[in-house]
Amino acid sequence: MVAMSDPDALVRMEIKGLMLDPTSNVPIVVLREQGGQVFLPIWIGVFEANAIALRIEGIEPPRPLTHDLLRSVFRHFQVEVQRIVISDLKENTFFALIQVLRDGEASDIDARPSDAIALALRTDAPIFVRRDVLDRAKAVDLATQAADDEKLKEWLEELNPEDLGKYTM
Repeated sequence: MVAMSDPDALVRMEIKGLMLDPTSNVPIVVLREQGGQVFLPIWIGVFEANAIALRIEGIEPPRPLTHDLLRSVFRHFQVEVQRIVISDLKENTFFALIQVLRDGEASDIDARPSDAIALALRTDAPIFVRRDVLDRAKAVDLATQAADDEKLKEWLEELNPEDLGKYTM
């Protein structure tokens, strides 16, 4: 488990992959601590999962998807996506911020984690999770267990969404 020394501290994450919840067939994006073994699954919508999967697989749709449009709007108005932060967990719902910079002025834009992740993939922005969110979400540190893909798969199959915070629309 991630130590909660500074609740405002950010943990850099990367996308480990996408999978379907074996009981509900709801997509899950699995984030992993960069260079570590802390995993955070977030249940997401089908459309957002598709947008993330297309980018991970390097597939360019024939027409821009919503996240591609948002990237284009940001570029047009010279807004730089600096990072996204999974910033809170309330009543089993994750919250995110898209942190942007324009003309030297920083701003936070409220977003669903799945939309923020899809945008981060399109803008090469890093993904972070607040340390206290990882603690409250009961993110699992597999470093003390057999830290392989099979162990992660077993853990996710036994996981109850209410234990971690379920993505809701």
